[in-house]
Amino acid sequence: MTYCVGLKLNEGLVLLSDTRTNAGMDHISTYRKMFFFEQPGERVIAIMTAGSLSVTQTALGRLQEAIEHPDADENSSIMCAPTMLQVATLIGHTLSQIRREIVGQCQDLSPQASASMIVGGQRRGGEMRLFLIYPEGNFIEATEDTPFLQIGEHKYGKPILDRVVRPDTSLADAQKAVLLSMDSTLRSNLSVGMPLDLAVIRKDDCKVAHHRRILEGDPGFMAMSAAWSAALRDSFVNVKI
Repeated sequence: MTYCVGLKLNEGLVLLSDTRTNAGMDHISTYRKMFFFEQPGERVIAIMTAGSLSVTQTALGRLQEAIEHPDADENSSIMCAPTMLQVATLIGHTLSQIRREIVGQCQDLSPQASASMIVGGQRRGGEMRLFLIYPEGNFIEATEDTPFLQIGEHKYGKPILDRVVRPDTSLADAQKAVLLSMDSTLRSNLSVGMPLDLAVIRKDDCKVAHHRRILEGDPGFMAMSAAWSAALRDSFVNVKI
């Protein structure tokens, strides 16, 4: 399993994913789940994936082939699509098509042949947007009322996002929020694991402003986790009933 979270804020996007893939207790691997398609200053698209690795890897491969095809156009390539809505539509169609192909080839494995994606980005002159794409290819969009989207093991990390994330949250505070959301998930679910990938895309930059891999034992992440745990314990002791 996995956990990925994306925030759409007034200042830009903040994205975080783990890298654990679990195919059973004796088969746990590390795979990157955050990917960028970028033409700095013109267009940036970030994709985070959860679910069947065969589906997500094939989908990303198809998207890359479409970009590199000599006849690539707005109907086939996410790097030519005129809007982020069209980008989400192309990715949703690709994801749905591959899922159907794999299910058709492996009928007995069909329950596992499922994947979802978070897609965010901006093209020059367009609006920054963030979408959650379902296995069937349909999608929803982050809004002012709900400025974050999650895929994978999302329930453990949702409460802090519900409490603190607003559209006017700063990028610095947003990074802290997603990291604490991930910390809660890491503590409660063994199918989510380090390393982590953290990225920031500032509004209208049309490029990745910051991308950092956080490894096991990272001093900053450990200090933040310890401080949050201590703050929760202190608050619990001080709450009156």
